[in-house]
Parts: sequence; C-alpha cells; structure tokens
Amino acid sequence: MARKPYRYLLKDQSGASAAVFGLSLFALVAIGGVGFDYARLAGMDSELQNAADQAALAGASQLDGRTGTCMRAAAAATTLVANMSLLANDGNGTAVTVPAEPSCDASGQIRFYQNKEKTQPALSDSQAHFIEVRINARTANYAFTPLADVFSSGLIDAAAYAGLGSAICKVPPVMMCNPAEAGDVNFTVGNYVGKGIKLIADGSYVPGNFGFLSNGAGNGAAELRRVLGRAVPPGDCVAIDGVETEPGAMTSVRDALNTRFDVFDNGLNNTCGNDNSLCPSASNTRKDVVMADKANKCDFSNKGWKEGNRPYRPTSSTTPLTAAEGTALSPMGYPRDMCHAVSIDGTCSGGRIGDGQWDFMAYFRSNSQNYPTVPSSGDMTSWFGSDTPTRYNVYKYEMANAATRLAPDPDGGDIAYGQRVCAGSSVAPSATVADRRVLPVAVVNCAAEGVSGRKTGVHVEKWVDVFLTEPSLDRVRTSNKDVYVEVIGETVLGGGGGTTGNTVRRDVPYLIQ
Repeated sequence: MARKPYRYLLKDQSGASAAVFGLSLFALVAIGGVGFDYARLAGMDSELQNAADQAALAGASQLDGRTGTCMRAAAAATTLVANMSLLANDGNGTAVTVPAEPSCDASGQIRFYQNKEKTQPALSDSQAHFIEVRINARTANYAFTPLADVFSSGLIDAAAYAGLGSAICKVPPVMMCNPAEAGDVNFTVGNYVGKGIKLIADGSYVPGNFGFLSNGAGNGAAELRRVLGRAVPPGDCVAIDGVETEPGAMTSVRDALNTRFDVFDNGLNNTCGNDNSLCPSASNTRKDVVMADKANKCDFSNKGWKEGNRPYRPTSSTTPLTAAEGTALSPMGYPRDMCHAVSIDGTCSGGRIGDGQWDFMAYFRSNSQNYPTVPSSGDMTSWFGSDTPTRYNVYKYEMANAATRLAPDPDGGDIAYGQRVCAGSSVAPSATVADRRVLPVAVVNCAAEGVSGRKTGVHVEKWVDVFLTEPSLDRVRTSNKDVYVEVIGETVLGGGGGTTGNTVRRDVPYLIQ
C-alpha cells in the first residue's frame, strides 16, 4: 500500500533548527554585539587609565617643593607624555588630554595634596607632595549594541594619584628622636642652629635619643659598625620618608663612630681592617682628649687617649671662664654648651637642647699654641664670619688654616694636636667628599610614630645636618652613650653641593592609586 506524502512530511524533522536559529538570531547578534562593544569599552578604559597613570607620574616627577612646583607639575602632566586612545570614536580625535591647571589647590582636574590620604590640600609649592590627575572624559559609540537599544558607553574618565619617592644615598643612616617633640613637632630647624644637643644612644626611643635606620646592609652590631665607621657605607640608599628603624645601640657601634675622631678602641679590626684603612679619620680631629701613650695605642679604655691633665669643667652654666682660667686649661676640644658642660646631666632649660652659649674664649685661650693671638671681636667676625661663632664655624676655619691645628700638644708631647695619629688615612671634605664630622640625621617624632624597636614606614619630620663635636667616651662628666652634636642646618639634598659634600638625592615617582 503506497504511503501518503503528507504523512511523511508531518513526521519529517530535518531543518527544524533553522526555525529556532531564525527566532534566536536577534538575540545572538545582540549578545555578540555586546561582547564586541564591551571589548572596545574595556580597551578604552585601559587606555584612559594608562593615560591618567602616565600623566600623574609625569607630574609627580616635579614635586620637589621648590618655587614653581605646581606649575611645573601641571605642565608635565599635560604635555610631558603624549597619550592616545585608539578605541574612543566620539569624533574628538585620538589624543587623551588634561586641562592645564597650574594653581596649587585641590580642585579641578589637577589636584595637589600635602598627605597621602588626601585629607590636607596643598596651598603652596612647598606643600605639594602628591598630585591627582583626572583626564578629560571620552565616549565609545557602540557598533552593534544599538540592536539592544544601547548606543554608547557614556562619558568614561579616569584618575590617578602619585607621589615622589625620594632617598638619600652615601650617608650613614642615623636618626634622632625629636628632642622638642612636646613643643615643636615640626622641628623648626632655624631655632636650633648653633645649639648643642645631647643625644643618648641606649636603645630606647624617647625624645632626644640617637638611633639608626635600616639601609639594607644587614642586621646587628657588626653591620652597624661598618655603616658608621667606613668611609663608604655599605648598603643602599635611605628613604627620605617612610624609613625603617634599625634596633641596636651597642657600645661597639659608637666606637665605630669614634673612628672619625682618630679614636680606635678594641674590636674594630673586622670593621676597619688591621691597619684602620677602611675607617679614615676626619682631616681635623680636634677633640677634648690627648694622646697619652705614643706606642700607637689608639683607644680610650686602655689610656691611649685620655682627658687632659687640666680638662674643661666649668662651674657656671652661664658665666664663661676668666682669661686666667681659660689659659690654665689643657687644650680644649670643641666644648659643650655651658649649660650641658657644667655637670654630667647639665642644667639646660631645654633639657637635651642647649642654648648655644659655649665658651669660645676659653677654647681659644686653652689652645694658645694654635691661637697665639687670642681673637678679639673684630678678629672673630673676619675669621669666622660672626662675633659669636658656632663650633662648626671655628672647625671650618681651622680646616682652611692648618696652622691652627698642627701645633704640638703640650700635654701629649710632640704630637700635632688636631691631626690624625692612628687612622690609616684622613678625609678632607670637598664638593664630592663628605665631611666625616658632619652627619645628615633624620628627625623623627618617636612618640607620635610609636617607634619601639624595628618599625617600618616611619615618617621623617626633617633631615638636618649636625656637627659631631666630641667622641662618645666615658669621661668624668660624659658617658659613652652620649652623642653630642651641634645643629648646622637643614640637609641640602641633590647631587652634592650640600653641607655634607655628597648627600645624593634619588627621586622616583610612584603611583598610589
């Protein structure tokens, strides 16, 4: 019996998917279009964010705090790097742009801030530490997504926030807890220039204490001795801000610092070499101890060096010695402020901070072999640049005039006072060579920063240059924990030319967000 054709057709299922495909074609095209256009959108977003990042980094490279910082940073952000968007098709070309805004403020598309958290807007060049850049928004017009009733991405923008990570190099990494933290958290350097500060290195972190920073050279006393004693400190640069503290205040570490004064106590062979050649002294080693034994004993503990027979020990914190009293002294080193020198604890109203009143006339009279003519007021101004010279003023004058430090020491015989005896060599400061008796020191508000032992990310309030006036030794009125310094001024950073000769600054812009 023949099969009826219409029954066959009713049962035939070939080609059924064509109808399904036809019905779903609109949805499939829409989905494919969304994928295509989303890829364009994601690519354009990456282009815009990359442009914002590059603009912020370019602007951050100019954040040096000098006059014109904001203007230069804005110009760099807008012109230094040419960014393009190849995926934006809004008819505005390929260039990604930022409007020029040279003002120091936190409004508009180029904004400046004092702190990383963006809670303190910058109002001046010196306050502009961070920059935020918002680029002009762009649009991606969709090719296929209109089938899904969406025609464009809308305005898409991007922003980036950057700062300048800076470090100082070729310096011993040391710090002091701000001795004026209770009253001057900013440590206004001009208020302390010429004043003596009695720092104590005992491993604790209280205002006025001396400590160390990590520079990647390694941990422990051995590495700290190398960092403080050697002419070329091992390790890397130290961040200008966000430093890491390095615990350790061992006596042997302070012994390494004393090599700058030509004092070499036992146990420094691994640090300085058997001939002391790795730890040169300063070219002017003027200090308040004299050579007692000419058998090349170079330490203090075994009386190679010792206090003079008639040391400077004032009884008044305000009244200088008389001419007769000053002349009768053993040759003095650069003394402490009188209010610190009067006793082991001192009577200075500023506590660890002296008043800058040191007995320079007693110094000149005690060193009569170096200063046969005791300088008068007129002499002091012409010699030292001031009628009341700082110890650092006198030190520089003596370096420039060798006769003032090369006369024989009457207490020690024929050894030239102020000249090296024990060090393998000495180092004369220059535009490219650091002065061994000047240290750049990070001033940290240790209480506010919660410093205790090792801590990372510690904020540095200021970097200041200090003059080492004396070695750290156990004398009648001093302790070997003392590090006595005179403030010279704020550290000048940038490729040499600063107080310390080779305080090299290295700046690297970095993205925050």
